[in-house]
Amino acid sequence: MRLTDEVRAHAERVAASARSVSVDLEALGTLEPGPPPVMDAERHYLEGSESDVASYLLVLDTINFGSGWFPTLRKRPGASGYFTIAWSLADRYRAHGPWTNAELRAMRTEELADVLGQPRDHELTALFAQALRQLGAFLGERGALDLVRAAGGSAERLAELLAAGMTMYADRGFYKRAQIVPHDLALAGVASFRDLERLTIFADNLVPHVLRVDGVLRYDERLAGHIDAGRLLRPGPQEREIRACAVHACALAARRAGVSENDLDHRLWTRGQAAAYKALPRHRCRTIFY
Repeated sequence: MRLTDEVRAHAERVAASARSVSVDLEALGTLEPGPPPVMDAERHYLEGSESDVASYLLVLDTINFGSGWFPTLRKRPGASGYFTIAWSLADRYRAHGPWTNAELRAMRTEELADVLGQPRDHELTALFAQALRQLGAFLGERGALDLVRAAGGSAERLAELLAAGMTMYADRGFYKRAQIVPHDLALAGVASFRDLERLTIFADNLVPHVLRVDGVLRYDERLAGHIDAGRLLRPGPQEREIRACAVHACALAARRAGVSENDLDHRLWTRGQAAAYKALPRHRCRTIFY
């Protein structure tokens, strides 16, 4: 079974047996997808050469996790946890260019913490450094665009290579970051893929939150109370139900709206930056996968 088929089958199976989360099909029919996706050119590094931008996005997506720790980060003014990381990394690329693969393999927590403007003893920064060391080892002597070429123009194949090659990308059943890499490369205009529509949504904690606020996902009283109280959710059945129901709901919604699932994901994720969504607690889980 191919990677995206596995994700859809897993999501449908979990959604069908879920005890704490359900999909409101009536609300799903009125879901507004939102505007088409674009990348913020200030808070992302998009102005460099194709190879440098591809390197930036691959590095960014390799550390595109940690939402459970985001409330503890030092954030840039007006920026979320994600944009704090993306912007800090972009400024590093603007000032010094990309890290070499050898530098990635030798990445120290202290160096990365300084780049990202975080305390040197922050647990998440140590995990980020570990992920970048793994990326450097996976790449060997290849650049990001060499990896794209190895995928033969297939977004799904690129996701499969990433998931198979690095344990910190092996988010079984969802493969959030493995799938977002080709999406981001294509959105930035530095790679093209013939099968982007094969990608599912990038199951994290923001798109499910948007779906919940909009009435598409419904949580039972105990789970809702836990999240609304701002308490961390442990990795496990409830957290998997939230992500799986979001994947399944967006697969249905994308067909109704006539957009791809990965396009719908970006639209909903962008909508989730609005104050109305940020004012309400979303689920937080400390995991290396999102």
